[in-house]
Order: sequence, then structure tokens, then C-alpha cells
Amino acid sequence: MRFELNFKSGKPVYLQVVDQVKAAVASGAAQAGDTLPSIRPLAEELRVNRNTVAKAYTELERQGVIDTAAGKGCFISAGSSPLRKDARMKLVTEDMDQAVVQAHHLQVGKTEFVRLADERYDAFEKRRTRATDAAKG
Repeated sequence: MRFELNFKSGKPVYLQVVDQVKAAVASGAAQAGDTLPSIRPLAEELRVNRNTVAKAYTELERQGVIDTAAGKGCFISAGSSPLRKDARMKLVTEDMDQAVVQAHHLQVGKTEFVRLADERYDAFEKRRTRATDAAKG
């Protein structure tokens, strides 16, 4: 898994790591049981404090995306999210609220926004299907 950080984005680095791991899992690029890089080497590679990577991994574990085994590392979780549906919907709603605000500021109308969201969801599903098919061989 390759991480790319944007230090000028204004988004905390640990959240960028969280989002990239979640995107990899959602797209099928990262499969259940895959190992995440250890905290120290990843922090050195990204040139960030170890606590930043540790904070990202803690958040991923809290959200049920990864499991941590003491002395063995962090792995992509095999199970479904431990969060209740209302908690998962709240997380999605927060991200959608940001997208709606951005669309409003960029003068993208509701109809166009909904059409774009639909297109992006379809594109995501296609990428996920291709990644899953590629993983199967």
C-alpha cells in the first residue's frame, strides 16, 4: 500500500492515512488479512512523527477497518464493521455534508451534484469489481 500525503491540504495527516486505508479496503486493493506497514517504517517513509501513524492506526481500529495483534502488527479486518448502522450513516453524512458545502461554494446545482455522486459511485463499483477480479487471478 502506497500512501501519498498532501501537507498543504489542511486535512490532518493522520486522517489522510485513515482515508487512504479505507479507500484501499473499499476498492478491493487491500484485502482482509493484508498487513499494514509497521508504524516506525511508515512514519519514516512519510516523514511524519510516529504518533501520527499510531493515531491513524488507532482510528482505523476504532472504526473496525483493521485489527491489531500485539507483537504481530496491524491487519485489514476480516469482519464487517463493528459500528452500528446509525454510526456508519453518521460518518457518511459528515463526509457528504462537506461535499455539499463544497458543491455550493463552487456553484454546482443539486441535480448536477446528485448526478455526479451517482456517476462516482458507479465508477467506484467498476474499480472495485476489477480489483476483486484481478486479485482472484
